[in-house]
Amino acid sequence: MELKEILSGIEGLKVKGSLDIEVSKIESSSKKIKEGDMFIAIDGFEQNGHEFIEDAIKNGAKVIMAQADKLTKEMVKNLPADITFILAPDTRHAISICACNYYQNPSRKLKLIGVTGTKGKTTTTFMIKSLLEKQGYKVGLIGTICTYIGDKNLGDNDRTTPESLELQQLLNKMVKAKCEFAVMEVSSQSLKLGRVDGCEFDIGIFTNFSKDHISSKEHESMEDYFSSKVKLFSMCKTAYINSDDIYANKLPSLVPECNFTTYGIDNPASLLAKDITITNSYVDFKVKLADRNQRVKTGIPGRFSVYNSLAAISVALKFGITAENIQESLLSIRVPGRSELVDNGKELTIMIDYAHSPESLESILTTVRSYTQGKVICVFGCGGDRDPGKRPIMGNLAATLADHSIITSDNPRKEKPEEIIAQIEEGAKKTKGSYECIVDRKEAIKKAIHMAHKKDIVVIAGKGHELTQEIKGKKYPFDEREIVKEILGEKEQNN
Repeated sequence: MELKEILSGIEGLKVKGSLDIEVSKIESSSKKIKEGDMFIAIDGFEQNGHEFIEDAIKNGAKVIMAQADKLTKEMVKNLPADITFILAPDTRHAISICACNYYQNPSRKLKLIGVTGTKGKTTTTFMIKSLLEKQGYKVGLIGTICTYIGDKNLGDNDRTTPESLELQQLLNKMVKAKCEFAVMEVSSQSLKLGRVDGCEFDIGIFTNFSKDHISSKEHESMEDYFSSKVKLFSMCKTAYINSDDIYANKLPSLVPECNFTTYGIDNPASLLAKDITITNSYVDFKVKLADRNQRVKTGIPGRFSVYNSLAAISVALKFGITAENIQESLLSIRVPGRSELVDNGKELTIMIDYAHSPESLESILTTVRSYTQGKVICVFGCGGDRDPGKRPIMGNLAATLADHSIITSDNPRKEKPEEIIAQIEEGAKKTKGSYECIVDRKEAIKKAIHMAHKKDIVVIAGKGHELTQEIKGKKYPFDEREIVKEILGEKEQNN
């Protein structure tokens, strides 16, 4: 593609050299540069891409884009005369627009739905995808767990919302695969760092907002965190927001050009859930579908599941999905590793959840405690080569909130699992809670299942959708769904 086409729509550029040249591809990593490519230097958290301009040129870059305030005089002085050099006010924004142009603005050819919020993004996107597909649409999905094009899983993702070059490439693949919709989780980081700049969203959804992601590498304050999320609604025409969330209610006045519609439980809303029943295996509620109140049931338990369902139903109604398809789709939906119930003939409630931080573990245990009639049994661990400070905190939380906790391995990686477990146990020891330590995760799951009765719930926390366990730098197959089924088969034989 010609360079001038790639740069279309970016303001404030200063150019030295020709714009009438062909660019093979765009890269932000100097290591990936080949002859005829364009290198865009990004100042990242770990490395400043401007320091690798010389390497990019050596690898064959013919176009260099840089940010003026990140350059040194020495960098500019060493540029060869045959290189087209571009200065941009903000290379993060510029690379997003360049990516949109290079892939011929795929978001304009799709109905793009963006979901943001502190919690519920993953479940809501999977629900929307399921509802649309039930009506016969072909749908792409991008999010924390993985990327789908129709029913094809493209594999795990490194981050909730990909970097702009990868994002536009994925959207372009969806267009080529004849997807009509794309549903994506839009993280606050992606909005803050301009990864989704240039995307044209048809619909935005705001699930909820609470304290999270406050750090030197994410958001400096709650204000910064919220203002980043607000950006999505200046990029879409229509939005659905949770009327029970105080931050969501600020959005209509902050982004008056967007058309907001509400859903909720407690406060007045356009789409309201009533007569809610929550058990340890489902939620059931009434909602207005096709001009009359109808019951909707979904196999993802918890009050939060009602909110996620309402957000998905809001989208479904906009696109004419029938009441019958809404009911059937939500009844069968399972989201990998997100309050995921493992169906079994023993009628035991066994939940797999990705909770791997103190906040998420506290949230899932508090949630299941609110509706479980029997005991809460929790199996969990902490990953190796990660923040050790959270280990005793999680041990304390589990021993306090669960009736019985089994501390075990997560992904120990290069650490000794026994040492990680000992650090978790330090927190559990400070409580009067019931707990034990079993290093082997499969044996820990087996113990939890064998001690469970029908009214109890077993929460297997930490790994969620993951299908492997990393030990001493090597990944081994570890699908907790299959492990649960295998254990239940063993239990049946032993009885």
